[in-house]
Amino acid sequence: MATNSSANGGYSVDTLKGNAQAAYDQIANGPVATNMKDQTAKTGAEFSNLADSRRTPSKPAATGQPLTHYHSFFSELLSWKNPRASGIAYASIVAVIFAARYLDIIRYFFKATWVTLGFTVLAEVLGKAVLGNGLASQIRPRKYYTLSRETLDAAIGDVHELVNFFVIEAQRIFFAENVSASVAAAAGALISYYLVKIVPYWGLALLGTTVLFLAPLVYTSNQELIDHYVQEGSDMLNSQTEQLRQVASKHTSQATEITKQYMGDYTAKAQSMLHRGGSASPEPVSKPAPQSNIKETDFPDAPKQGFKSEELGVKGVEEPLVA
Repeated sequence: MATNSSANGGYSVDTLKGNAQAAYDQIANGPVATNMKDQTAKTGAEFSNLADSRRTPSKPAATGQPLTHYHSFFSELLSWKNPRASGIAYASIVAVIFAARYLDIIRYFFKATWVTLGFTVLAEVLGKAVLGNGLASQIRPRKYYTLSRETLDAAIGDVHELVNFFVIEAQRIFFAENVSASVAAAAGALISYYLVKIVPYWGLALLGTTVLFLAPLVYTSNQELIDHYVQEGSDMLNSQTEQLRQVASKHTSQATEITKQYMGDYTAKAQSMLHRGGSASPEPVSKPAPQSNIKETDFPDAPKQGFKSEELGVKGVEEPLVA
């Protein structure tokens, strides 16, 4: 009976092991596990494509200087060409925002630090007291980990590229290299100016992240419809602009003609006034007669009768005798 029971018990154990293995194989090779493996492989491939997209774009900035490899990286990330990678990045940023809002991360960091150090110190002290060797010293590595110069240079270079990405993009938006991006940034700043009065900063960060990630997705999903309405708006704006340009040109030409007419009239009047002033001769000024001390009584009176011959002779004068 014991043999039979042991045999039956052994048979039962083997049966249970076989059933468990069959169930595991069924679950591991089932449609759910296969789907999970496929999704994991696709997600890894998309992250690899996203990492490979970090190349310096061939098209430089308007100034001619090359852009950073983060321009192509973020362009690839926000374009949703790799939807799993973009979705995970968006969910990670949202989780960080909520964690910063509802979790006291700094306090938890200090708590984890003192708990870890307290555990290692306690293990070392108790180990030396009981076993003669500290437990922390037993798991201590033979050589402390260090960062190689190549790794540090790569990290510093990556941070340098990331900082330059934000610096260059800020200048491109400010100097309107891409008018659409500048308009979107101005609209976002205007909306944030009014929302900051009623929405906390973490809410603005969440809203900005959502718009930044979902706006390209909405555009790519409805590109034809959006491009159609954008083209209609552009045509309407161009027609209105052309009409305003024609009206402005007409009024400008009229104002120019009127100005020329008035300038011609004023120039003619000024020239006539100048010519009239140059031909006018000054009136002679009479000078006072010089004063003299000679009087009319100082001169003899002029004879009033004509001269006669007899009157010219001298009466009573005898002629001398000639001997």
